Amino acid sequence: MDSSASDHWSALREYTSARIALGRAGVATNTSVNLRFQLDHAKARDAVLQALDVNTLADDCATMLANSNGDQHKQLFPAMQLCSLAEDRHCYLQRPDLGRQLPETQWQALAEHAATRAPIDVALIIGDGLSSVAISTHAAPVLAALTSGLAELGLQLGPLCIARQARVALADDIGEALGAKLTVILIGERPGLSSPDSLGLYITHSPKRGRSDAERNCISNIRGAGMSYQHAVNTALYLIRNALAKGYSGINLKDDSATLSTDVIGVPFLK
Repeated sequence: MDSSASDHWSALREYTSARIALGRAGVATNTSVNLRFQLDHAKARDAVLQALDVNTLADDCATMLANSNGDQHKQLFPAMQLCSLAEDRHCYLQRPDLGRQLPETQWQALAEHAATRAPIDVALIIGDGLSSVAISTHAAPVLAALTSGLAELGLQLGPLCIARQARVALADDIGEALGAKLTVILIGERPGLSSPDSLGLYITHSPKRGRSDAERNCISNIRGAGMSYQHAVNTALYLIRNALAKGYSGINLKDDSATLSTDVIGVPFLK
């Protein structure tokens, strides 16, 4: 690629981490580009395969929420550690269906816990998903900001649930067992070659087994190079408030809390 072509593309690189204007050596990419690709691929694989340290995560969440009001902290902690029917990472990747279900003993334990507490408005869940790196990096600060907003809404929270080998729909099982009106699950998203640490947030009203993806709202790409924590939390609170008021979530619940502008997206040529 000649220098003039490179110059045409260079201004766009600041808006994306996508592989553009890579150049070439003969009919192949040059060595530095190839090595960066292999490194990013290794980071993505590691994000999927690395086990989540549940105890450390629980401690981080407790520390971040230490300054919250006593009632809220008492509702969330001690955190409940769960695992789907997928017993290990190999099984989790081979059998997505098992990652959506709780063992019956854990389901009953949650139901018994809920029976001794006040009715739950929102059940907060953290699942490793397909990127434990995303959870270790982003879950605690997002949870802290989210619980602060939920406290202002006066909502009753269930115990914080941290689940290993979790798919998004595992929140349906957990929410049904707890009798929650609504679930919020923070989960590691499938890594891209430039985003091994992307966090997703899913909201489901009236959780129960068999809910479809069309019945939940998703906020995606929460990370330093993506959607900011505060933007994600503001959007989540808007959706939660409206889901509880209207009695549903999913494709019928629209996020019209913001309009497209260069101030929001920061990319002038997309306006």
